[in-house]
Amino acid sequence: MDESKNNLLLKRPVNIKAIVTPRWKEEVQQQLQGQINQSDSQLQQLDMQGQRAIAEIQKQSLQPPGPQVAQQIENIQGQVNEKKSELLEQKNQLLQQLQQVQLLELEQEVNQGQIDSFFRIEPGDNLVRKMNVEILLRDGVVEEIRGDV
Repeated sequence: MDESKNNLLLKRPVNIKAIVTPRWKEEVQQQLQGQINQSDSQLQQLDMQGQRAIAEIQKQSLQPPGPQVAQQIENIQGQVNEKKSELLEQKNQLLQQLQQVQLLELEQEVNQGQIDSFFRIEPGDNLVRKMNVEILLRDGVVEEIRGDV
C-alpha cells in the first residue's frame, strides 16, 4: 500500500514563549530603549525638516507674505504636527512596554510570537492536539517543546 496517500502534510502556527531571565529582561529592555531613541531621533529630524521647509517658503515669498504663503506654512505645520503625534504615540507605547518588562517576575513565561511549522497527520491522529504546539525558550535556547509534535 502507498503510504503517502495515507497522510497529509499540514502547516500550523507554533507559539513561542520565553522564560523571563535577567539576560532576557536586559536584552528586551535594550531593544525597546533603542526603539525609543530612534523615535526621539525621528522627532528631531521631523522638526528640522518642517522648519527648513517653512524657512524655504518664507525665503522665496514676497514680503509681506500673502495668504497663499500663510496657507502653505499652515499646511506644512499641520503635516508635521500629525506625524509628530503618530511618533509620540509610538514612543508612548514603547515606554509602556518597557515599564511592563521591568515589572515581569523572573521565571515567568511570556509570549514571544509565532512561527509556522509543518507536520504530518494520518487517520487516527487527534488534529486538535497536533495543532496545539508551543516552544519554550530560556535565553534563546529551546528548553521544552510542548504538545503533540
